[in-house]
Amino acid sequence: MMEDAKTLKYIEAVLKNMPMDWLNLTTHRLDIFNEKLAKTEFLDYFDQLYQENNPSLSALSALPTAFDYIRLGHPVSCVLEWTIAKLNQLNPANVISFSSKTIAILAILRKNLLTQKQTQIAYTGELPSFFDAEILRQIYGYQFELKQVESMEAVGEFEGSTLFIAQQAEISNIQISSNIDFFISIQPDLGSIVLVNGVDNKGYISEIQHVRRRETVAMTPANCLTALRSLVRQRTVKNKATDTSNKTAVLAAISAITGTDTTAILGSSGLSIQYAITMGLIHDALEKHKGKAIKIIIPPNCYGGTNDQARRVAACIDNVEVVDLPVDGGRDMVQSIDTILDKYADEEVVPYIIAEIPTNPRVEVPDLIKLAAVLSKERKAKNGKIAIDPVFILDQTFCPNVHFLGVDAILSTVRTIAYVSGSKFPSGGLCTAGYCVANKKAEGLMEKVATHLQLCDNEATDFQVEILAKQLPSMLQRINDAYKNTREFVDFIKDTLPTAKINFVSEALAAEGFTPSVFSLDLPTKGNTEEEKETYKRALNYQLINLMIEKIPAESKFCVSYGQLKGCYWTIPATSTQGTTKEGDKDYIVRVSLSPDMDVERHKEVFFDFTLNI
Repeated sequence: MMEDAKTLKYIEAVLKNMPMDWLNLTTHRLDIFNEKLAKTEFLDYFDQLYQENNPSLSALSALPTAFDYIRLGHPVSCVLEWTIAKLNQLNPANVISFSSKTIAILAILRKNLLTQKQTQIAYTGELPSFFDAEILRQIYGYQFELKQVESMEAVGEFEGSTLFIAQQAEISNIQISSNIDFFISIQPDLGSIVLVNGVDNKGYISEIQHVRRRETVAMTPANCLTALRSLVRQRTVKNKATDTSNKTAVLAAISAITGTDTTAILGSSGLSIQYAITMGLIHDALEKHKGKAIKIIIPPNCYGGTNDQARRVAACIDNVEVVDLPVDGGRDMVQSIDTILDKYADEEVVPYIIAEIPTNPRVEVPDLIKLAAVLSKERKAKNGKIAIDPVFILDQTFCPNVHFLGVDAILSTVRTIAYVSGSKFPSGGLCTAGYCVANKKAEGLMEKVATHLQLCDNEATDFQVEILAKQLPSMLQRINDAYKNTREFVDFIKDTLPTAKINFVSEALAAEGFTPSVFSLDLPTKGNTEEEKETYKRALNYQLINLMIEKIPAESKFCVSYGQLKGCYWTIPATSTQGTTKEGDKDYIVRVSLSPDMDVERHKEVFFDFTLNI
């Protein structure tokens, strides 16, 4: 077809000219990002370039941000989905790519569980090896019928949703049968691509994308590039062979960094790891504590993805509930945990606690000796039985260098699993992969965590592992250098604007190893009423951030990330990382993260200029 040939020729030119940032960045500037038009704005402009036959580097570089974070999607995934849609006469919104070969299926099953709609999964040959029907039914609560067929055309009518799994399928010129609602193409070594068929299924698109946002990642930039090259060349393009030495090196580095001798698990992102931990622990509880209520105890103002994911899990499983844990802003994490665990001991509840140390965005560290004592305290239920001891799930992304888990470490007496978002310091912002590791007391839980990571096909890709192998050896030095820059900047702000409230670790905590390179800034405000004061402060937040970006465009960016190799990153948690957090728990303050390589003196100069006008 003439149009297909034109499309593929244009894409071939795009692949030759595309900005390297499309492959190498995990975050984008939020000041050029319109969340309501995520993906659509990028593709509207991209389609216009296609109509003009303009694949130039300058034109591609000027395209607006596709998504706020690469985990949800990115320019290369958008181009891949646009190309597949173009070749199949579909709206690009109806094509969604995943790094996982499983999660597209789970996303549809999740929506149908909540709407009580029947699901039929049709397939040819054998079911994919990753598909565990028993676990999906018994643990996730998903209901479905399996139907082996000779071909897609052999799938009959069904009262509900019909998924068709196509393994190693070509993704150009697919003639989807009218009885198929979702065509899922499994791409070996790359991930999967779901094609949403028919106007009646339009309501699934945002639901599928939200699963991609919270429980997994989009097909990675490197794998999308491979898929696009395959389309352009009209033949399979394979990724290079796996180098097992990279994984060995990464696991050894994590063991050394964490001071543990248990084996770490590598996931495609921090939230992928967190999802595997949560589902693995629920699986363990359903087997060992049949009929007991499961409580996921979590700070209401912590990272929005963590909070949202936990609530999404609880919405699907009857005996799982999320409970708020006040942890900062004047509320003590240790006291809150003690009170909650006493309450649930009486009720024979299975308690799982998720917390960030230091907390986000207030950068507070609890009294760790008291925390360990409260978590390890033996409690009794009303019937006199010893209560179920908690599992502490620690997000230590801000301080991955602190030894919480090793022998004789502060949390060695408590069942603890710690995880880190690899898009931060582990990779220096070069990929999204994350990892988790357990102490000896929790080591037995890791088998279930690994089971669910594999079931969801959320393990780190080979290329992600390669990046971690290169970056992890320098991580501790980068953390130290970034902390020094942050301390210098914080001290300058204290002297220059003493009326501002700064949330950062004390010198004493830093001496104990807590050396984050992020702080939050509560700017001074004015007004006659609380509403006027809040309005003034929120405007001042943006005034500061915009000035930094304007004056130091090569280094200051408006984005949510942390641990990058270069530059300084500014955000307002309430409008970024806390996007799905309840309004009353949001923090309308400035969060600043510094890197080991930046011009601190220039940032101090611009901040001083800012203070002259307030």
